[in-house]
Amino acid sequence: MSAAACGLVLAAGPPAAAEGKWCNHSVCIETYDHGTYAGRVEVSVTNTNQPNRISARVWTTNGWSSPTKVEDVGAFRTYRDQAYPQRHFPAGTRLCAEGFRGGHSVGLPCVTLTN
Repeated sequence: MSAAACGLVLAAGPPAAAEGKWCNHSVCIETYDHGTYAGRVEVSVTNTNQPNRISARVWTTNGWSSPTKVEDVGAFRTYRDQAYPQRHFPAGTRLCAEGFRGGHSVGLPCVTLTN
């Protein structure tokens, strides 16, 4: 399934009126702020039983985006990185993170920012 198709499937994702963690397949996105402010967002990608090159991209539906580091990880290791939007977004904005393992998308969790 393509990333665009995954985004359509997840369009009704949970609201983020408070900090929390949301996962989809091998990828999790975690917020540490309340309401429509996003200061720091952590993304994690669970690896398989083989070494892989892992990366992620964090973005919002109103145009903000940030790539994360690219890292070669060993078997069964979880990749983690942060993005720092440090801004308020309009209520209803979707915050998403897509994780890549070996160049292939392995999950696309999204959350809707609300007051």
